[in-house]
Amino acid sequence: MEQRLSMIGLAVADLERARGFYRDVLGWRAAEGPPGIVFFDLGGLVLSLYPGEDLARDTGRATMAPAPGGQRGVSLAHNVADAAAVDAIFERLRAAGADIVVAPARAAWGGYSGTFADPDGHLWEVAHNPFWHLTADGRVSMTPDTA
Repeated sequence: MEQRLSMIGLAVADLERARGFYRDVLGWRAAEGPPGIVFFDLGGLVLSLYPGEDLARDTGRATMAPAPGGQRGVSLAHNVADAAAVDAIFERLRAAGADIVVAPARAAWGGYSGTFADPDGHLWEVAHNPFWHLTADGRVSMTPDTA
């Protein structure tokens, strides 16, 4: 198997509520797709919002509910160019009433980040990592910036 990820599927309790959060709070545009699932083209990676009972059935699981205590064991991240960009995103999230889990702050690993949760409890980190750089199209590169 190649070292590549093509799609992340998130189980959601209410597809329209989840679609609204990603559209209205994050400002994302859904791609065309079949009814009953929402796709977002993230520039080489697809994020799908999928009703939890359907995702459980398709993956052979009894449920897609989080483990006891609400932990899902997964977090997602959006990297930005600097700490000011992290703060700007969190200002918009706060204004929209998003669930801020960890306010932006200097991180122990040397960067600057904060965490919010979508309506289904999926954790999203917004981070500036000074050890990586973003390419012109916004993708993360883990190799030194030689430009």
